[in-house]
Amino acid sequence: MLNRFRQVVNNVMANMPQNRALKGGMDEDEITNGLQEKYSYTRPEFLQLSSEEVSIASDSVIRPIMVPRDLSKLPWHSGYSEVMNGGKSKHNEDQAAAGHFVLKGHNHEKMAVGEEGKPSIGDPDDIPMTYFAVFDGHAGTGASLMSVNTLHYQILDKLDRVYELLVNSTLEQRQFSRKGDLRPYKWPFIEKEVSIESLVTGALEATFVDMDNQIKDEKQYYAISGGCTALVALFLLGKLYIANAGDSRAIICKGSEVIPMSTDFNPVTERQRVQYLATIKPELVNTEFTPLEFQKRVHRRDLGKRVMCRDASMTGWTYKEVLEDDLRFPLVFGEGKKARLLATIGVTRGFGDHDLKVHGTDIAIKPFLSPVPEVRVYDLFDQDHSENDVLVMATDGLWDILSNEKVFEIVREVLQSFPPGDYKRYASAGQELIMAARGILKTNGWRTKDGRLGSGDDITVFIIPLCHHRGLSPQNSITESQDASGTSPDSPENQNAPSSLPHEGAV
Repeated sequence: MLNRFRQVVNNVMANMPQNRALKGGMDEDEITNGLQEKYSYTRPEFLQLSSEEVSIASDSVIRPIMVPRDLSKLPWHSGYSEVMNGGKSKHNEDQAAAGHFVLKGHNHEKMAVGEEGKPSIGDPDDIPMTYFAVFDGHAGTGASLMSVNTLHYQILDKLDRVYELLVNSTLEQRQFSRKGDLRPYKWPFIEKEVSIESLVTGALEATFVDMDNQIKDEKQYYAISGGCTALVALFLLGKLYIANAGDSRAIICKGSEVIPMSTDFNPVTERQRVQYLATIKPELVNTEFTPLEFQKRVHRRDLGKRVMCRDASMTGWTYKEVLEDDLRFPLVFGEGKKARLLATIGVTRGFGDHDLKVHGTDIAIKPFLSPVPEVRVYDLFDQDHSENDVLVMATDGLWDILSNEKVFEIVREVLQSFPPGDYKRYASAGQELIMAARGILKTNGWRTKDGRLGSGDDITVFIIPLCHHRGLSPQNSITESQDASGTSPDSPENQNAPSSLPHEGAV
């Protein structure tokens, strides 16, 4: 058993069917059983690439940096840049989406982007929101393509369900209908207050779980290969919500400080969660893996010896006498970026991977891969923001090479080099970040300025200004201080409710 898993670790992912397909060992028909693709491969719509340019963007030799042809296609003229990986897959497995939307209750539509990228608002009861997302695919492009085309609909649907609560700012156990009837809304045992933040957070959490289930269901009828991580930014009612499931990362660069807005979820950071699952459900790993983590790899010669270890309940270490069961393979093998969950995959959260199994066994990886996001909230109205205050969202290809502090340094230098009002600053900052992480092609490969090996991964970067959030209909930006005095749905100002729209918008 141990020899078999050593071989797996030495060839991490290389022998997985999904990856052999991407490296030319199999074609996609073999791994999808001839099913039709749910979505054809393409690049983000706002890039406005022709089919020929899409092919150029997928050149893993020259690795061109792609930016939108028309910067006004992105909300607030935000910056966006992407680059293909160095040859580990046939296509760029990252995907991205961005757009303005309006919630109208039981429906929604894409917002028109007017002068200087500002959205146009109609009815005073409209609730505008702005959406950005990056999806880092692996073992194929199917899951990331599915997510980029679908996730925003899921979010809008969940927010529609609480539209009345959002638009009326009434959070005292009341539930309203548009007809003006008032019904008491109470929890089964005790009364609870629900804040707007918790409503939006709950919508995002439920959306991520539903997105994963949708991929699982539709895999029965369509070819949806691999999996993907997901990082979403939502600007809504004066707050910025960051939902993250995976190892992509978001930071805020404000003034002279860096504000982390997400956690990198990987086998190392999620050791306790996966250990706990294996402990309470040992049948998931059969007799192949141990739920304990040892300070060193234990072997048969260590039987009866005292070795430091820790279980799912521990952050520190203690001694344990090595038993026969402890010789099983560890749930998390390796350190840092080389760490693998069940000797198979380097991420622990995201969508897809429903058919992925430990090589040579029937052990499914999916029970340990969670779609549930961490959601963090940043109050946009709590302080003023300048043109140089931005949200940086990027896939792990960037963060593998650049630290938060280095990203902040590069972004600040670029933004400060532009005159006030020049929105091209954000696009330029995105390009500079990718240049710094990808490096320059030399005889010994892609190298950064200081001679280190550059990122060979797909890289996707958003640079999003924080100073334009007040353009999202300030009269509808309901703050927590207003929640206690929300108006009744049958008050005069609420009698002219907007009618439902006959269609939905798309990013």
